[in-house]
Amino acid sequence: MSEVPKVALHELAKLSSAERQKLLLRVDVDLDPFLEGVRPIIEAVRREGDAALVRYAKMYDRAEIDASGIAASEADFDEAFAALDPDMIKTLDYAADNIRRYHEAQLPGEMWMKEIRPGVLVGERYTPIDSVAVYAPRGKGSFPSMTLMTAIPAVVAGVPLPILLTPAGPDGKVDAATLVAAKLSGITRVYKAGGAVAVAAAAYGTETVPRCCKFEGPGSPWVVAAKRQLQGLIGSRVAAGPSEVIVFADDTADPRIAALDLLIEAEHGPDSSAFLVTASRRVAEKALAALPEFWREMSALRVGYAGTVLGGTRGGIVLAASAAEAYGFINDYAPEHLQILSKTPFEHLAHIRNASEILLGEYAPGSIANYLMGPNAVLPTGGAARYSSPLGVHDFMKSASIGHVTQGGYREMAPHTHRFARYEGFDAHANAVSPLRGL
Repeated sequence: MSEVPKVALHELAKLSSAERQKLLLRVDVDLDPFLEGVRPIIEAVRREGDAALVRYAKMYDRAEIDASGIAASEADFDEAFAALDPDMIKTLDYAADNIRRYHEAQLPGEMWMKEIRPGVLVGERYTPIDSVAVYAPRGKGSFPSMTLMTAIPAVVAGVPLPILLTPAGPDGKVDAATLVAAKLSGITRVYKAGGAVAVAAAAYGTETVPRCCKFEGPGSPWVVAAKRQLQGLIGSRVAAGPSEVIVFADDTADPRIAALDLLIEAEHGPDSSAFLVTASRRVAEKALAALPEFWREMSALRVGYAGTVLGGTRGGIVLAASAAEAYGFINDYAPEHLQILSKTPFEHLAHIRNASEILLGEYAPGSIANYLMGPNAVLPTGGAARYSSPLGVHDFMKSASIGHVTQGGYREMAPHTHRFARYEGFDAHANAVSPLRGL
């Protein structure tokens, strides 16, 4: 490693309000060019169906496929299992089992009801969404972990028609580990389409790809733009942005581990965010001193990414004057990933309100959680942890309100309802609970 990256040290007590606010900012992606760019793609998929998928696969993925090859075949699955290292298959299976167990615990009961007044029963009934497309990106590599994280909760939720969309490689095939992950998740309908093309295919359906009610999974700004353009036609949750982490370390933490784990999300790309937050100057200084050791064990590409992140205002070491000040910064930041390094991590947990994922202790690095701990790794970013939750079974289900009223309950509630309706000026509402009903 020719040059050691410089890491920024931000002392909260010395920062102005504007400087502190700047630390809370993430990369702001201007979607306008992408919104313009996806319109013709979406329209082409709507009009041409499979023909557009074949053309765009060649144009964007350099993949030569024909309409008969859009859907992965049983032979493709068999070939993937044969090609993939058996140990990797075991790891995928191990991860799938953990992720499945976690999401099975999330399942709500089918229905609940409660008598809130004599003869008045109300409740909710949960059912899976009819059809869902999950997405596995491939632009910067292959991510079978994302297939597991999106496919398994859909299958656990009981979605009758779950499908996977993912770009083909230049050989016209789906990444082998992604196919294996899909099969282990319980999805056997896999289609070759990427980016905005995939979103449009799921929204409109083609001769091969079934139309779906919802589209979930991380993706490029092209995916985000297509989802925004197709709002109302296909559902989707808040789009995830670049990776971000806060590692909080108290004075009992090992500074080397703090430095080691800080790099997990920092190496994703130059648009990531990564902070070590501590009220201990000793931890801050020793973590800073440990970083070069770990950089020597990373590729120049990843060191470049991490150095860019940790050297600016979207990363580095944040030194707080007290634990309370550190908690305040964390809650204002609302990170995607939060790791609490301490001999007593649960004592700090009570002070955290805003974080998408909270990992407790030195044995829970973010990489374990990203791949196979069990909780979902598709997480809100950009401060959305203040109001949004990780992807889960609930994203693949919907609830209906249930109400049942007996004669006795009706007699109690009808006069109140009649009064409300008259006040708001709705005649038919009032008539429905008047003597006209004949009850």
